[in-house]
This record gives sequence, structure tokens and C-alpha cells, in this order.
Amino acid sequence: MAVSAWSQSQLAGTAVCGLLAHELETHSPGPGFLPARFAVDLFRPVLNEPIELRSSMVRDGNRIRVVDAWIVQGEEIRVRASVHFLATAAEPAGEVWQPARDLPVPDRPLDGPNPPLFKSGNRDWTHDFASGVNPYRKAAWQHLPPLIEGRSMTPFERAAFVSDTTNLVCNWGTQGVGFINSDVSLTLARLPEGPEIGVFAQDHIAANGIAVATAVLYDRTGPLGTTTITALANAMRQIDMAEFAAARSIPQPTGR
Repeated sequence: MAVSAWSQSQLAGTAVCGLLAHELETHSPGPGFLPARFAVDLFRPVLNEPIELRSSMVRDGNRIRVVDAWIVQGEEIRVRASVHFLATAAEPAGEVWQPARDLPVPDRPLDGPNPPLFKSGNRDWTHDFASGVNPYRKAAWQHLPPLIEGRSMTPFERAAFVSDTTNLVCNWGTQGVGFINSDVSLTLARLPEGPEIGVFAQDHIAANGIAVATAVLYDRTGPLGTTTITALANAMRQIDMAEFAAARSIPQPTGR
């Protein structure tokens, strides 16, 4: 699951985001703070080779802590990320407008880590990658295996991992995935509850070979926050996700 669909010699952005979140979370101020903003710049591919994680505190205040992190290979920075830990508090008085949301959720919990479930338009949830070859609005739902062997994923790592899936649900169309994202920005009002987490396409704007897309992150209790990506056209290496699944021998369970 950590291998990129673009190249077997590279890591997927999901795994990269999860690892950066792992490093950044080592600087968490602890209870009473939330990793409210997580931003990643994916300017070089991370190779399927030994990885060094580095990090540095930028600011440590009473209500906000800012931390930067990098993935280094061969003494070269491959990607960088930052997080804003914000102090939690009681919400202010008054009512504020909120959009109506109908977030799709599988009717039964997944029985442990599985390949992701996908939903296109009004179709049922399925593990079949071929189900996404259409122009419909998409969602993905995951119960993730451990990011680091022998260690359970934290809620923040889980949210960060899934945030990169925004490129898949927002840029997957009738010819596969033709955009590769150069960044990920995740904003959280709360952390996910339980092992399952979903991402649902909200917006997609494309022109001149550049796409901007937004999705909502959510769990079985409701929305968590939003993700935004900027992506570059990669038409010469457009990915057919069904062929990708077959080439990687990704199991396709028959149950929903």
C-alpha cells in the first residue's frame, strides 16, 4: 500500500504524509492542543529506499505551536511539511451558518484493515478500482493497517495519510487519474474517532494543466475538516487504477 501508483521505485503520497505526521506529532504539546493545520509540499518523489525524518520547532506559544518537518534521502530534502498545533477551548456564543452535508458512510464497519472502499455517484460501495472509471462524484473509505510496523496509527497519522487520497477522489475520471498533486493541505476541527475514515470530493477546478481540488474528511460521527490539493497534469503517465490494482495484485474482496 505504500508504493506509488506512478512508479514502483517511489512511495505513495499517502505514506509520505503519514510519516511526516508521525514526525511532527513527536512535538505535540499534548492534551488540550489539536493539529489543526497540516501542510505538505511534495516537490520531489520520495524513493522506496531508507528514509530520514527531521523536524524543528518554529514557534512555541501558549495557544499555538508551529513545527516543520522534512524527509531526507541522500542528504537531499525530498518533501517538507508544517503543522499548527492550536489550543482547544469552548466555542463562542451564537449561531454560525454551516452547509448541509450528506456524507456517504458504508452500512457496515470494515472488519480490520482492508483495501479502500470506493463510491461513485449513487453506486454502492465497492473495493473494485474499476468502479471509479466515470465522471461521477467520488468518495473513499479506509480502515488502515499500521503505518510503522509494530505500532498502532494515531488519529492524526490516520487523517494525514488519507488527506493525500484527495487527488484520487477529485481527479479520477473516465480515463483514470491524469493529475499528480504537488501539495496537500489538511485542516482539522477535531481528530477522527475509531479506525475508519472517509474522504468525499467537494470541488474540482482545472485549467491550463493545473487542478485545484477540495474534499471533506469525515468518520462515522460526521465531518472532521477539509483537504485541498494543487495538482499538475500528468497525461503522459495517466493511471488506469484498475490496471494498477491488477499489476500490484491488490486483493479485491467480494463483500461490501
